[in-house]
Amino acid sequence: MKDELRVLVVDDQPAVVTALGVLFDLHDIPNVGVASPEEACRIASSETLGAVVMDMNFSPHVTSGDEGVELFHSLRKIDPDLPIVVITAWASLEAAVDLVKAGAADYLEKPWQDERLVEAVGNLVELRRARRDNRRLRKVIAEEHDLCEIVYSSPAMHNVVSLAVSVADSPAPVLIMGPSGSGKEKLAEIVQANSTRCNGPFVRVNVGAIPAELMESELFGAEAGAYTGITGRRIGHFETADGGTLFLDEIDGLSLAGQVKLLRVLQSGEFRRLGNSTARSADVRVISATNADLAAAVAEGRFRDDLYYRLNVVELRVPPLVRRSEDVLPLARHFLSKHAPDTEFELSGEAVQALADHGWPGNVRELENRIQRATVVASNSRIRGADLGIGGSDRDDLDELDDTTRAERARLIAILDHYRGVIAHAADELGISRQALYRKMDRLGIELERRPRSRPPNS
Repeated sequence: MKDELRVLVVDDQPAVVTALGVLFDLHDIPNVGVASPEEACRIASSETLGAVVMDMNFSPHVTSGDEGVELFHSLRKIDPDLPIVVITAWASLEAAVDLVKAGAADYLEKPWQDERLVEAVGNLVELRRARRDNRRLRKVIAEEHDLCEIVYSSPAMHNVVSLAVSVADSPAPVLIMGPSGSGKEKLAEIVQANSTRCNGPFVRVNVGAIPAELMESELFGAEAGAYTGITGRRIGHFETADGGTLFLDEIDGLSLAGQVKLLRVLQSGEFRRLGNSTARSADVRVISATNADLAAAVAEGRFRDDLYYRLNVVELRVPPLVRRSEDVLPLARHFLSKHAPDTEFELSGEAVQALADHGWPGNVRELENRIQRATVVASNSRIRGADLGIGGSDRDDLDELDDTTRAERARLIAILDHYRGVIAHAADELGISRQALYRKMDRLGIELERRPRSRPPNS
C-alpha cells in the first residue's frame, strides 16, 4: 500500500472546500480542507503533505492576492519542496503568475476544470512520493557503495548512478553518453570503484587529444626506434591498465584506422607494441565516453558499427544539467565548500534565482567555474548574481545584451510563438520547469499578451 500523502485544500469558502474534497475523493486522492492560512500552516507543520491547493484571498471583499502570497511563503518556509497549486480569480492573476515564478507548481483560474485540476494534483503527489522514495534509495546506495563523492539530488541522475553501481561488477564494456562537462568521468570512477577491479589501476585517456599518428603507440606502446624521436621503450595505456580499467574519453575522436586496431584488441584481448611482433595480453575493462551521437556517426560512416556495438554493451546516459535542475543548488553549495573551505559563503536569493534561470550550456563544469569565480570576486561572504557572472543587473538593459543572450531571447520567442504562448508546452520543449521559464522570460524582457475574457465575479 502506498504511503498516504494528503492534499491540503485552503479556501475560506466552505462550498469550495467541500467541492474540491468530493472531487479528490472520487479520484482516490486523500485530502483535508481548511479555511484559513493559520490552519494550513498548522497542518503543514505537523505532517508531510502531498500537495497544497490554495486560494489567493481569505478575507471578505479582498481580491489583491496578497494573503495568498504571504501563505505561499509561509508554507515554503515550513517545507521548501512542497508542491503548491494556486487557484485564482482574474483580479489576482498577476499575483498568481508571480508565485509560479517564485516556485509554485502551477496556477488554475476560476472556474477551474475538474479534469485538469485532478491530473495536475495527482501528478504532483506522485512526483512528491517518487522524490521522497528517491531520497531513501539514494541513502541506501550511498551506504552500500562507493559513490566517489558525487553530488546529486535529481531522480534522473539517481537512475544513472543506480545503473552504474549495478553493472560495476560485470566485465562488460560501458559506454557513457552525455554532453561535455556533465560528469561522465565521475560515472566511470563510480563503475571502477564498485567493481572487482577497484584495487587495480584506473587509467584515463583523452582520445580526442592524441594525434592520429601517435594513437597506436599511446594505446599499445612502442619499442625504442619504432619511429622517429622515440629513444626508449614506451608502455601503452592498455598495458598500464592491466588488472584495472581503461577509460577512453572522447572516443568519437578515434580515427578509422585506430578504430580497427582497438576493435582487434577488444575481440582478441591481445596487442603488439610498435616495433615488436610479440603478442601481449592485458586484462582490461574498457569504459568509453563521448558527447557525440555515435549512432549518427555510424550511420554516416565515421564510426565503425562493429566497434560501436562492442563498446556499447552497457550504456549510461548522463542528462544535461538543465534537465536535472534539482542538482544545481546541491552542486553549487558543494563547489563553494570545495573552493573556499575556510570561508562560510552563502548564496543570496538573487544568486539562487540566477542559478535556477541559467541554461548551463557548459553543464556541471560551467557551474563549478561560476562558483569558483564568485568566491574570488565576491566583496563579502554573501554571493550575488553578478558575482556568478549570470543574471542580475548585468543583463537588465536589453539594448546591451551580448550575441549569445540575443540568440537565446530570439529562440525563446520563437518557441513561445510556436506554442501560441502556452507556457507548459514551451517549458517541455526547453526541458525546464514553468517556474524557470517565467523567470527566464523576465530576465530576457519577454512578455506574454494576456487576453481577458468574461468571467464570473471574483470569489
